[in-house]
Amino acid sequence: MELIDSHCHIDFPQFAEDRDAMFSRAKAAGVTALVAIGTGPGPEKLDAAMPFAEQHDWIYTTVGIHPHEAKEVTQAHLDELARLAQHPKVIAWGEIGLDYFYDHSPRDTQAKVFRQQMELAKAAKKPIVIHCRDAWPDCMNILEKEWAPSGLGGILHCFSSTLEDARRGVDIGFQISFAGNSTFPKAQNLRDIAKALPLENILIETDAPYLAPVPYRGKRNEPAYVAEVAKMLGSVRNLSAEEAAARTSENFRRFFGLARPHLPTVAESQ
Repeated sequence: MELIDSHCHIDFPQFAEDRDAMFSRAKAAGVTALVAIGTGPGPEKLDAAMPFAEQHDWIYTTVGIHPHEAKEVTQAHLDELARLAQHPKVIAWGEIGLDYFYDHSPRDTQAKVFRQQMELAKAAKKPIVIHCRDAWPDCMNILEKEWAPSGLGGILHCFSSTLEDARRGVDIGFQISFAGNSTFPKAQNLRDIAKALPLENILIETDAPYLAPVPYRGKRNEPAYVAEVAKMLGSVRNLSAEEAAARTSENFRRFFGLARPHLPTVAESQ
């Protein structure tokens, strides 16, 4: 099975004790690529995920400031992001967006920093990775009016809204990414959306260390568990988990223009 975890936070302290073993488990599960989201602990460490992308050819990264930390952003932070975005392993800008659930930063400040980062992403010619929680009307309106003309698209990460919003995203060039919460018993709405969308517009992710899927719910999440999201997608699309994994991996590589890795044959691995 070839899996790609399109969104995880491998730099977080939850992996400090066993990060190398976590990488080994991901590889053993079939993960051939993952995206280490580069928001880190906040603006004080914007390159937190960069070392992992530099050390491992199968790890890519992003740059960005999460809406939680929008109130901390200075021009120096934005300048540093623009510099980091030029790194060859940076494939997207994010996660950025709006979060009205926690409101850690004022909503007008969140929107201002969201727009500032979209302008920088346009200049860098990078797609964007969207974090949106309880802010879908505002977020989608901003994306349609201010980002869609760029033609760069992006990913609606850990999708949690309606089929209508998912289709609006697809219409302006976004991939819709499902995380471990799509396996939860009460998440039938997400499974219905995963069934209804065009398969070529779907990605899978863990959002590790958060949102561990069934049967690991309540534990720390990790990239190997993206296999459970592939199983969910396969079950609602009448596909094998292997086919769901292959199709979402193909979607990821096509969207980002990345070559498929050479996977060893049985003979080569012996």
